[in-house]
This record gives sequence, structure tokens and C-alpha cells, in this order.
Amino acid sequence: MAAEADGLLKRVLVPILLPEKCYDQIFVQWDLLHVPCLKILLSKGLGLGIVAGSLLVKLPQVFKILGAKSAEGLSLQSVMLELVALTGTMVYSIINKFPFSSWGEALFLMLQTVTICFLVLHYRGQTVKGLAFLVGYVLVLLVLLSPLTPLAIITLLQASNMPSVVVGKLLQAATNYRNGHTGQLSAITVFLLFGGSLARIFTSIQVSSPSPL
Repeated sequence: MAAEADGLLKRVLVPILLPEKCYDQIFVQWDLLHVPCLKILLSKGLGLGIVAGSLLVKLPQVFKILGAKSAEGLSLQSVMLELVALTGTMVYSIINKFPFSSWGEALFLMLQTVTICFLVLHYRGQTVKGLAFLVGYVLVLLVLLSPLTPLAIITLLQASNMPSVVVGKLLQAATNYRNGHTGQLSAITVFLLFGGSLARIFTSIQVSSPSPL
């Protein structure tokens, strides 16, 4: 029974959360304080947690817009720049075959951000334009993921990630200042995104560091 339980635990943890060497180090040799392996476990666990959490991050924003039947206070330009950043991260990661745990949140955040873009247009009385935007975005995404798009373009799109986010947040801040309020902007979503970003910084540093094993 013990051997069966050990085999089941190993199938669950390797290679999703731990490389086999780390599994042996912690669960066979019982070296529970092996720092390099604990860092890997924490990094991969956080990565999967970020991906799981991303399913819910922007739902408060979506529900707030739907509940109010208004997107007042949201900067469409800001939301679209965030979509550009998410798309760049997702496409670059897929093309380079990065593990899903290192970028999966970009996929779910992208879907929620596209929904917010449509809702902003819809509640501005531009539903047709919103539907055209959805179709256009899907077509652009398919082209970016196809062999038709040179890798240099994908790399450039990824490199624009940070400027897009910074400019987008500045535009949203300017909209808030001009309106004198935050409108339907969800504080919960903002704080969740901030927390997820901090956690992703740690996992990115861990993934990009040379393996100690």
C-alpha cells in the first residue's frame, strides 16, 4: 500500500510541480529543507495558482459593468492596450512552447479583457462595432499564431508588453482624474491583478534562473 501511495504521489507531483530529482530529494531522502527544490516547488505551485486565479480576476469587473448596465469611467484605450500586452505574452509563449503554468493566466485574462472591450462598446451604444471588434480580434490572433507571421513580429509584440501596460494605466488614471471618479472600475480586480503580477515576477525570476540541479 505504501508503495502504491508513493507511486500515486509521484505521478501527481512529477513533472507538474517537481522534477524527479527533487521528488527523490524530498520524498525519498526526506531532505525537507532542500532550498533549491523548495524554490522550484513554490515557483511551480504559484504559477499554477496564478493560472487558476486568473479565471476569476476580472469577473468582478465584468459583473460590475453588467450590474450597472454601464461602462462609465472605463477607458477603452486602456483596456485595449492591456489586451495588446496579454496577446503578446500569450502568442510569444505559445510560439516558443513555454509551459502552460508560466503563461496560462494570459489566456484567461485575454478572454475576460475581450469581454470587457465588447461590453464597453455595447453600453456606449456601439454593439455592432463591438461584434466587429470580436471578429477582427479572432482573425488577428489566428494570423499571429500561424506560420505567416515572422518570429521578429512576435518578439516585437512581446517587447511592447510593458509600454502598453504603462501607457494603458496612465490613460485610465487620466480618465479617472477627468471624471472625478472611478465609475465602474472594479477595485477588487485592480488589487487581484497587482497581487498576481507580484507573484508572476517571482515565478519568472525562478524559471529564468539557471537550474541548481
